[in-house]
This record gives sequence, structure tokens and C-alpha cells, in this order.
Amino acid sequence: MNGLEAIIAGAIQGTVEWLPISSEAQTMLYLLNYLHMDPQTALSYAFYLHFGTMIAVMIRFRGEFVEILKNLRPDYKLTRILLIATLSTAITALPLYLLLKTVSLEQNASTFTVLIGCLLILTGVIMKVSGTPGEKEMDQMSDRDMVITGIAQGFAILPGVSRSGITVATLLAQKINQETALVISFLISVPAALSIFIIDFGTIRLIPLQTAVILAVSSLFFGYVSMNVLLKVAKRTPFWIFCIILGAVTISFVWLMNG
Repeated sequence: MNGLEAIIAGAIQGTVEWLPISSEAQTMLYLLNYLHMDPQTALSYAFYLHFGTMIAVMIRFRGEFVEILKNLRPDYKLTRILLIATLSTAITALPLYLLLKTVSLEQNASTFTVLIGCLLILTGVIMKVSGTPGEKEMDQMSDRDMVITGIAQGFAILPGVSRSGITVATLLAQKINQETALVISFLISVPAALSIFIIDFGTIRLIPLQTAVILAVSSLFFGYVSMNVLLKVAKRTPFWIFCIILGAVTISFVWLMNG
């Protein structure tokens, strides 16, 4: 991977991370079909790219994270949300991570691309049936709400399942208001991204240092710049339709390439 390719990969991650269309899927498609990486290497690069957007979230919501650091106790609401949601994420994320690493060794790029397309369509369907938002605020969230949201977030380790899409859909289904759902989705992404970075570090550390720096800086820059703009767009656009269309196009692309 040269410098320009690393910048493009970071730009894809940073631009679509905030949209419910799975940034991991989009970067994987680029890495598999344009840079011709093997699935396991592409997966590790896709995991690592979340490091840059994680820093972007921490900068954008630095006030909230400062408050969390000042109140590292389970009765403080933001701390409690992050703690319970992160522990619950591990319930689904860890077994799926192990399964995904096994599948990435056994399957070729075309099969993996079809899997991504199918999961994009599934994400779109989940978002469609999630229902309309309610009026619950952050301080009205129950421990049950946090556990369910964390478990749902764990499925986002699968490329094609949008982390922002599935967590926001889950929160809306529990009648959390839309603005609060978006903020919570951003906040709980940080410990999730940090955890997968640590878990997959054995493979991630094989990324050349210069490439790793470019990937992180690019995804951080594009993620931070696009965040506010895309948040505004996300409030008006039915992204479940976009998600399903992307999934169908992805599967069609494989059929055409192998036809």
C-alpha cells in the first residue's frame, strides 16, 4: 500500500464512519477489490482504520470524556453507559471476532465481498423496522437499554453490519430520542474501537509504521471534518434505503466480475 492508497482508505473510513452504511464494509471492499489484499490482511487494516476515527470522536466530544474521567464511578450516568455497553458488546463481539478471523482464512475475496453485501442489506432491513424515536433522554436510560445496545454493537464487528446504524436503530427501538441516540452511539464507539485495536494488535502491528501513520491521520482528518455535516444529513435521509442499495450493488459487482 503506497501513500495515496493509504490516504484514500483513511478518507473512506473517515467519511462514511458516521453513516449507517458500515465504514468497515466500504474499506474492506476497497482493500479487497482494488488493492487485492487477502481477506485476513484487509480485515486487520479495516480494524486499524477505526483508530483514527476514534480519536476524532474523542476530540469532538472531549467535554463529555473529560467529565467521564472526572467521574469514574458507576453511579455517574455517562460512565455507567460506557461501562455496561462495552461489557455487553464483548458478549457478541468476541465470538464473532474469532469466527470472522477463521472465515477470513478460509474464504476468498469474492465470497467475503458477497458476505459484506448480504450484511449491508440486513442492516438496512433492521434500520427500517426499528420504528420511530421516542422522547427518552440519556438520564432516563435503564441498565437494560444499555445492555441491549451493547449486545447490538457487538454485531458490528462483522463488515457490512453498520455500528452506527445498528446502535442507533436499537436505541430508537427503545424510544430514545434521535439526538441522544446519535450522541450515545458516538460515545460507546470509543471503548469498542480501542478494544478491537488491542485484541487484534498482534496482526495490526505488522502494518508498516509509515502506512499506519498515514491511515490514522487520514481517517482522523476526514472523520473530524465530515462529522458535523454528515450528522445533519443523517437526520433527514432514509439511510436504510442507501444501505440496501449498496448491498445489492456489492453482490451484483461480484457476479459481474465472476460472470
